[in-house]
This record gives sequence, structure tokens and C-alpha cells, in this order.
Amino acid sequence: MSKLPLLSWRKVVKVLIKAGFKLVRQKGGHLTLVKDEYIVPILKHKEIKRGLLLGIIAEAGMTKNSFSNS
Repeated sequence: MSKLPLLSWRKVVKVLIKAGFKLVRQKGGHLTLVKDEYIVPILKHKEIKRGLLLGIIAEAGMTKNSFSNS
């Protein structure tokens, strides 16, 4: 699989919501999304870099393929 792209925080949130996550809290520059036992914090940066994106994908219990296909 090719490298993950740099994504905006808005795009990451859209993908996670499409995957069934719900926004439960927003404070300052942070959002918290929840689905079942998975809790995913998102920082409101212009771009989410690849390393952080991989961490978000892992916290969400997803794979790179399932995240990319969402």
C-alpha cells in the first residue's frame, strides 16, 4: 500500500464519523470521538502528519486499508 496522505483534521473526523464514531467532547483545540470501547482524541492541526495519523488509526481499532476506504 502507498503512503498515507497528509490529511486535515476535518477529513480525519469525517472518516471516523463515517466509520461509526460519535463526537462526545470538544475543548479548545481537541476533539474526542468514541465508538464502543475506542476513544480517539483528535488535535485540530492544519494537517495531521503520517505518524499521528497512524496512531489515530490504531486508537480507532482500524487498519490503514479500512481507514483509506472510508
